[in-house]
Amino acid sequence: MTDGTPPMNSVLRAFDVLNVLWEVNGAGPSEVAAQMNVPKSTAHVYLRTLRETGYVVNDGGEYRLSHRFLTTGSRIKHRNSLFQASEAKLQELATETGELVTLVIEENGRSVILDIESGNRSLELGIYSGMITPLHSNATGKAILAHLPSERTDEIIDQGLERRTEETITDEETLRAELETIREQGYAVDWDQQVKGMALIGAPIIINGQLKGSAGVVCPTGRIKDETYQHELLQKLEGMVDSITIKYRYGT
Repeated sequence: MTDGTPPMNSVLRAFDVLNVLWEVNGAGPSEVAAQMNVPKSTAHVYLRTLRETGYVVNDGGEYRLSHRFLTTGSRIKHRNSLFQASEAKLQELATETGELVTLVIEENGRSVILDIESGNRSLELGIYSGMITPLHSNATGKAILAHLPSERTDEIIDQGLERRTEETITDEETLRAELETIREQGYAVDWDQQVKGMALIGAPIIINGQLKGSAGVVCPTGRIKDETYQHELLQKLEGMVDSITIKYRYGT
């Protein structure tokens, strides 16, 4: 840990148990013990303790994550000032374009989808609020990465550039050149870098000189390659970002 204090192994192990339950979608003490390479009695103690917190339930001897996580996540999202200023605007743009519209923030050097709204012709990609992806692998993430303080951008890039598809930029020099272009033009656009067949146009949300996050429109690669349509989406996206900025500042 950064302050020199060693982590509490019991807390780390409790989260390991939660991760196992998520990965296998529910399990008994024996399976958890096998997954973690610990005695069954140890796994059982952790499972019973986590059940007491309400974040794990016991369903006929099989333990699984409870919907309390959904309650906690929803509270976190709705307390976020950027979400409060953006929710209605995202809905409006999704309805107007028919496309998928996202609101993204940076946390721990990753891109986190804070909110998502679907239009009547949205791609079905399994995207959801809370989804975490590399910042460098999609336009909304790169719109953020391009506008972070240079020291923070360097720190994130130095952690490595994970490849998601054959089109993902994993060369540092190439990525930095693209980030410079994004800063100059004020938006990012790419396709097939996060998911094959998926394109995204994203713009940063900067309020009173502070980067708050980014917003983006997701559509099929073929549609974004149409320059006329791309320009149309960009104008609508930038208009939405302006509206979000005003609402954030003044609460109107």
